[in-house]
Amino acid sequence: MNGWSQTQGFATEPVFYYIKILYFCFPKYNSPKNMHTPCIEISADGSPTLFLPDMDEHYHSINGAIQESQHVYIEAGFNQCLKNTIHVLELGFGTGLNALLTAMEAERRGVQVIYTALEKYPLSDEIVEKLHYFIEKQEWFQKIHSMEWEKAVALTPLFTLQKIRTDFRDFSYSYNCDVVYYDAFAPDKQPEVWSQEIFDNLFKAMSPAGILTTYCAKGHIRRMMQHAGFSVERIPGPPGKREMLRARKSTLL
Repeated sequence: MNGWSQTQGFATEPVFYYIKILYFCFPKYNSPKNMHTPCIEISADGSPTLFLPDMDEHYHSINGAIQESQHVYIEAGFNQCLKNTIHVLELGFGTGLNALLTAMEAERRGVQVIYTALEKYPLSDEIVEKLHYFIEKQEWFQKIHSMEWEKAVALTPLFTLQKIRTDFRDFSYSYNCDVVYYDAFAPDKQPEVWSQEIFDNLFKAMSPAGILTTYCAKGHIRRMMQHAGFSVERIPGPPGKREMLRARKSTLL
């Protein structure tokens, strides 16, 4: 067992014995002596997330890690692009959950995905080994993390991943991406990666009718997107969050 039941492909019900195993078997992840090491926590849908004590910030919503990623990035973003070959750019690779869900959705839809993920601080192998999202796709998840950085590697015949270790501000946004997952830590925690310059660069790099989604719904972020040229809408957020943002690059521009 992976510690939670599965319905429609993702976790739905937390199993409390798993939480006990987590805290008793891996105490160092929850020790005050390891304030700069992510702590593994179980979110409301039964799937794991990470918590950074020094930032007081979670990698995903505590109301449901998988539910948030599925809603914000797959349903509101990826599935809005109807191309047969989709170029995805993720800002904030993190646990690799968004990449895994996208690979699964690519298989379901039968579309080709070229996925580029940016991450400045990759997780350690020790932490990755403790993360489990889907029993049947655990091999994919482990391979996503074991892939060499800076190289494009095929996970499946339909999904190719390139992980790039870089600061968002240093990346050269020089190709046409169809879908952007903006999954940085919150603006009040990491304001330097929510900048007008980054949104300007993304707008230029995106293909006509390109789509950008983020869990963030703050007004000043929406205004930066609009200033860059995007058409931005507030849409219903995932469980526990009233709204999120979806930006589109107008085909008229």
